Amino acid sequence: MAALTFTTRDGSPWTPSYLDTIDPETCIGCGRCVKVCARDVIELKGINEDDEMCDPFDDDEEIVRKISTVANGGDCVGCGACATVCGTSAQSHVTVEAAA
Repeated sequence: MAALTFTTRDGSPWTPSYLDTIDPETCIGCGRCVKVCARDVIELKGINEDDEMCDPFDDDEEIVRKISTVANGGDCVGCGACATVCGTSAQSHVTVEAAA
């Protein structure tokens, strides 16, 4: 099967590439992808000293580092803005096959 492809306003073919995962080891937690996502697909999380994920803005939690996570993957429209701003290529994207 072929990948699901759409047509842009000028008639050019466009294949969306949906955010699938963000590698927590590669992500540096800069938050650029969070800022460019208009659909709230990605959120910033903190990693505490026990290597557990938590809210990075919780004053009661000691944050060692931050990472971006896929929070609402189903809301991704495949625009690729997050991949464009990611300086570490921490994200994996997938295309969807067209139904027969």
